[in-house]
Amino acid sequence: MQVMPAAFGDYFEPFLGGGALFFRLALPGATAADSNHELVQFYEIVRDEPAELLNTLAQWPISGEYYYHLRSLEPESLDPLTRAARFVYLNKTCYNGLHRVNKQGRFNTPFGGKTDVKILDEANLYRASAVLRRTGVRCADYHEVLAVARPGDFVYLDPPYMPLGGYSDFRRYTRHFFGEEDHAELARTFRALAERGVKALLSNSATERIGQLYDGFPIREVKASRQVNCKPEGRGQITELLIANYPLE
Repeated sequence: MQVMPAAFGDYFEPFLGGGALFFRLALPGATAADSNHELVQFYEIVRDEPAELLNTLAQWPISGEYYYHLRSLEPESLDPLTRAARFVYLNKTCYNGLHRVNKQGRFNTPFGGKTDVKILDEANLYRASAVLRRTGVRCADYHEVLAVARPGDFVYLDPPYMPLGGYSDFRRYTRHFFGEEDHAELARTFRALAERGVKALLSNSATERIGQLYDGFPIREVKASRQVNCKPEGRGQITELLIANYPLE
């Protein structure tokens, strides 16, 4: 199934996260952004100081004791390199790789219990660094990023997903939770992009509410692998939605 437009101008990804599509496309001049300051700072260090990041992480043992030591540190008190190393260490060694913060913005996921974790793949790190040097990454709200998108440009939106039912930690990505009204506002922005002639593709969970918010747009169900869930039955292959404001083949 072809889901990306056949041709487009500039590329924007305002919910960067892991940046799977951003790094796969590796388009010169692309704009990536996120509202998570620590995430953006991590990518800036990957771009500018990949060797120093690897050297710092190589000195840190993987253990529950060291995990909770790092988690207890105030991120704002650390220099950018140490803060970036702490960020990726906690994300790689925490329970189920679940990035979760409390209302104060403090990382609060427990230790995952595994000590044979590979924090960073050196080859992939240097590839990511090369991509970031020829693109742009910034800390910004998606409204700000998309304000400069022009007709014919392409936007991929990968927001914190709508909960499948009940409480979900996916929306606790930053201290400002991404709730139902945020999803409704994003849907309004999606429609506005269509009116401006900006091509947009969005991924989200397969819920009735998401279907309602994007009623009238082409929607396709896809299977995706998910390992981040507090319940084992919520892991593995799940159904997600891809929604476009242009025809899907």
